[in-house]
Amino acid sequence: MHSFAGTTALITGSSKGIGQAYAHQLASRGADLVLVARSAEALEMLAAQLRETHQTRVVVLPVDLFDRAAPQAIANTLAEHGIEIDLLINNAGMGAVGPFLPRPLTPNVDSVDLNITALIGLVHSIGAGMLERGRGGIINVASVAAFQPMPFQASYGATKAFVLSFTEAIAEELRGTDIRVMAVHPGPVETSFFDTTTATLNPKAVSPERIAAKSLDDFAHGRAISFPGGRSDRAIAFISRLISRNRMARLSGNVNRRAGHDHVRDIASPTTG
Repeated sequence: MHSFAGTTALITGSSKGIGQAYAHQLASRGADLVLVARSAEALEMLAAQLRETHQTRVVVLPVDLFDRAAPQAIANTLAEHGIEIDLLINNAGMGAVGPFLPRPLTPNVDSVDLNITALIGLVHSIGAGMLERGRGGIINVASVAAFQPMPFQASYGATKAFVLSFTEAIAEELRGTDIRVMAVHPGPVETSFFDTTTATLNPKAVSPERIAAKSLDDFAHGRAISFPGGRSDRAIAFISRLISRNRMARLSGNVNRRAGHDHVRDIASPTTG
């Protein structure tokens, strides 16, 4: 188990599920914590437990990440208290479940605000400080849903596809620096994600503790991508990417052939006037 002693980690969505598991894992590995979620009561309870068990420093920031001003407000609060973040974990997320068109739009828009807008806002506001200091780390929690279209979770899958693309792009921009960026792609996880829906949890779901522990180990080993749920998740992602690339290649070929035909037709039928 890799030590994170001497680092300060900020975790969003840390009041439950994977975020809470990250908090326990990092505290047990020696890190100081900044916990971000909407529920002040849940955060304070978790912070008290972590302080007592691990004697770690824990700062609680009850923040509504649906507010687009939240990422900069968090950065400002940290600066006011002289707290530098060494590791940012963007874990907060949500998703609408069910057919897209017959159901209300709001949950889908909310998932874009939380899964995308808040995430890139925090990467920008917290990452800027890392860039100035020349060191740091960012973990963005995506999903195996990022690798293929997700009927009946259409907006959720699309937001996670954004997180995948965005994270890989930022990782490439920061190649050669001491700022490391990693995307985490869990498969089914034993959380409350489906509690308010009629959907059932996949029997192959793994614990949030496993996701947190294995992804932190992957980050410590310098990996840019983590599949902490197991080999089947990695296989799903690989196959989905292969199918997607083949589909794009076919579409590109069709476009090129159509463009060629249009060019020939234009030459053969010159306009007059």
